[in-house]
Amino acid sequence: MSDDDKVEIITPPNNLLRKVPEGGLGAVDRAAIAKAESVIAEMGENYLDCAGQELARIANAQEQLKAHRDDPMGYLKKVFLVAHDLKGQGGAFNYDLITILGGDLCRFIEGKKTLNTADIQVIDLYIHSMKNIISGRMSGDGGVEGEKILTGLDAVVSKISS
Repeated sequence: MSDDDKVEIITPPNNLLRKVPEGGLGAVDRAAIAKAESVIAEMGENYLDCAGQELARIANAQEQLKAHRDDPMGYLKKVFLVAHDLKGQGGAFNYDLITILGGDLCRFIEGKKTLNTADIQVIDLYIHSMKNIISGRMSGDGGVEGEKILTGLDAVVSKISS
C-alpha cells in the first residue's frame, strides 16, 4: 500500500450522548428504564388475552355489519376502531403482523360509503388472519407463514380493488 492509498478513519463525535446526562437533574434513570421494560414484558404476557378479547369485539362488529347490510356504516366504524386499537397494540408486544394487518384493514375500510359482498369477505379475511396470528402465537414478522398471510391478503385486495 503506498502513502497515497492510506485510509484515515474518522469517528464522529456522539453529540447525543453529551446531551443526555447520566447523573443529576434531567439525567437518564437506568433503573426507571429497567422497571418500565419489566412492566411492558409483564403486560406482554397478558397481551394474548387482551388481543383475543379485541378480536372477539371485531368479529362481533363484523357479524352486526353483515346483519345490517342496509345500514352498515355504524358497524363498519366499530370494525375500524377495533382494528385501529389492534394496530396500536401489536407492535408494542412484538406482534408486528397484527400491527400491519390492523393498519391495512383500517386503510381498506377508510372512506368506504357502501359495502359489497367482496368488501365484507375481505374484512372477514383480515379478521380470520389476525385470529390465526394470535392463536398461533406468531410474534414478530411471523416468518414464512407471516409472509404468506401478507402476500395472500395483498393479492386479494389488489384483485377486488382493480
